[in-house]
Amino acid sequence: MSQSTPEPTPEKDPAEPQSVQTDAPADPAVDPTDEAAVNAAVDQALAAIDAATDLDQLKVARLAHTGEKSPLALGNRAIGKLPKDQKAVAGKLMGQARGRVNKAVAARQEVLEAEHAERILVEEAVDVTAAGRRRRIGGRHPISMLMDRAAEIFVGMGWEVAEGPEVESEWYNFDSLNFKPDHPARQLQDTFFVDPPESHLVLRTHTSPVQMRSLLSREVPIYVVAPGRVFRTDELDATHTPVFHQIEGLAVDKGLAMSDLKGTLEHFARQMLGPEAEIRLRPNYFPFTEPSAEMDVWHPNAKGGPRWIEWGGCGMVHPNVLRSAGVDPEVYSGFAFGMGIDRTLMFRNNVPDMHDIVEGDIRFSQHFGMEV
Repeated sequence: MSQSTPEPTPEKDPAEPQSVQTDAPADPAVDPTDEAAVNAAVDQALAAIDAATDLDQLKVARLAHTGEKSPLALGNRAIGKLPKDQKAVAGKLMGQARGRVNKAVAARQEVLEAEHAERILVEEAVDVTAAGRRRRIGGRHPISMLMDRAAEIFVGMGWEVAEGPEVESEWYNFDSLNFKPDHPARQLQDTFFVDPPESHLVLRTHTSPVQMRSLLSREVPIYVVAPGRVFRTDELDATHTPVFHQIEGLAVDKGLAMSDLKGTLEHFARQMLGPEAEIRLRPNYFPFTEPSAEMDVWHPNAKGGPRWIEWGGCGMVHPNVLRSAGVDPEVYSGFAFGMGIDRTLMFRNNVPDMHDIVEGDIRFSQHFGMEV
């Protein structure tokens, strides 16, 4: 990165809606031990929800009062810092409060959807005696187009595209990638396990198993990129979804180093975001890479002005992962990386709400045409 490029602090949640105006209070923090403050936040949320006269207004109210930076969400997050003797009471209080708000949103949405449907029946009445209309041709979903675009960039560098099953064995998804048996990612709160438990099958939590399958089925050197759908037990909200998309890359060859990783990612970033895009790597920990880094990208065309955005993880392939595939780490080295396609679409095209991506409204896809 040139010396003239500013380095503001990385934004941890660039996908949080910025263009939507909400009526959230100036100080959104709620004390999870203060029942009166929690009830006041609930009352404010219920009033905003009840005041919504159409689905767009309800969406604004939902983002303001149930989003990640809403008073109740911040209060719920603060429970983790409380003394043990206060956590149970605070957790119950916040759980009941958030439940009331979510129930009110669902009830109000049902009413507004019914009103909308009745209005559509009147406003869009069809004259069956009139001549038929030519239907417009639909467009591909922008997620599919963006995954193809990312894969094309790596194919242009001489890499191969690899695929794998979405129902994966624990060995490929965790053990072969150096996840220890007690790693938090292997718990029920993070992973979808397939019954019966003795089958040791999961819905893959990342596309990294494709990397291990490539190591076992191909001869080194290997340069593969693996785009695909993955699953985690996240609640659907403005910035999260239990089903999302990733693209991961793996390179194993003699003499590969962190400089090769950085050069590859920098080229990818410039192809995706423009020639002025830059990346920087911050030390982090991942079980399957050592050393590991968190990757930030300098997005020159970001809404609101250029800024650093957290994009994904990367690092040099851990020797234990190479040994699991029968590759001698004394002879070969490798690097790996991964980033979310949905997240990339959100900050690359200023999509404020994950619901817009997953709800299947054809008008959302048509907005992107045939090119992202």
